[in-house]
Amino acid sequence: MSVVENGLPVLTAKDFATDQEVRWCPGCGDYSILAQVQKVMPTIGVPKENIVIISGIGCSSRFPYYMNTYGMHSIHGRATAVASGLKATRPELSVWIVTGDGDSLSIGGNHTIHLLRRNFDVNILLFNNQIYGLTKGQYSPTSEKQKVTKSTPFGSIDHPFNPSALAMGADATFIARSMDRDPKHLQEMLTRSHKHKGASFLEIYQNCNIFNDGAFEIFTEKSTKPNETLFLEQGKPLLFGATKNKGIKLDGFKPVVVEIGVDASVDDIWVHDEFDFYKAQILIRMFDDPRLENHLPRPFGVFYETERACYEDILNLQVEETIATKGKGDLDKLLRGKEVWEIN
Repeated sequence: MSVVENGLPVLTAKDFATDQEVRWCPGCGDYSILAQVQKVMPTIGVPKENIVIISGIGCSSRFPYYMNTYGMHSIHGRATAVASGLKATRPELSVWIVTGDGDSLSIGGNHTIHLLRRNFDVNILLFNNQIYGLTKGQYSPTSEKQKVTKSTPFGSIDHPFNPSALAMGADATFIARSMDRDPKHLQEMLTRSHKHKGASFLEIYQNCNIFNDGAFEIFTEKSTKPNETLFLEQGKPLLFGATKNKGIKLDGFKPVVVEIGVDASVDDIWVHDEFDFYKAQILIRMFDDPRLENHLPRPFGVFYETERACYEDILNLQVEETIATKGKGDLDKLLRGKEVWEIN
């Protein structure tokens, strides 16, 4: 750690690392995510003692041990509930929730959607590897249909969740997607998540090289990435391909792939607007669909952002206004309530 002229400490990624042995399988995508979080934390302008990382249960939930900040390894699916309570009572803290697709969308699914609709100013990092890694390879809420695992030996018959679509349905005010094997993009999305005032939901594709290796390989390998990924940039046309020779055009509400200079010009291409509620839902739903004529790339970046009052701000304002107008409350009177009757 170096010191600037005014005597204030300048933090680096090393200042956010701990002396704990990192206990993930060699090659796990969590290592990359941890490295990017440690690189971004010194840049967000928040004192280290005001940063808190809360996790649930799962491989990803070991995160607090490896971050030299305050933190809590809580219980299965309840990281969102613990973080909500902390933010309500200590709104000045920068609160980060680290969770997995099983932790946040299965046992913790109810807590996740209510945190999003309440819009606490916290940051959710959802590591999506489409499998239960910690418990040794059962199918998860995001596993694809016909997925053969230890708990689905004949193939899963469940319809999987689309995490970002779930967040959209819960009225999240910031929804984005990145991946473990694109450090630069992941750092950008982490920074954007922090800057957003409200609940930020960042889905991160994370490779589990033991139980679901290569699940997202088509989006990360150099040979396939250009044609299979679509990186969203505010105010820019949706172009992709090795030479940006392909684009997305809307045919009514249906996205179609066109070739620039052959089927359409750049001026015909859909221009991304992070604040467009309706088009965000189309982008989030851009997965392979056998009914579509053209194969669609998978979007990465910020799908949607909007402004809405944060729960903790309204809560504390309500408390202040109540005290100012009515004075301190009477707990006995509150517990007694109005629905009271006497029996003679």
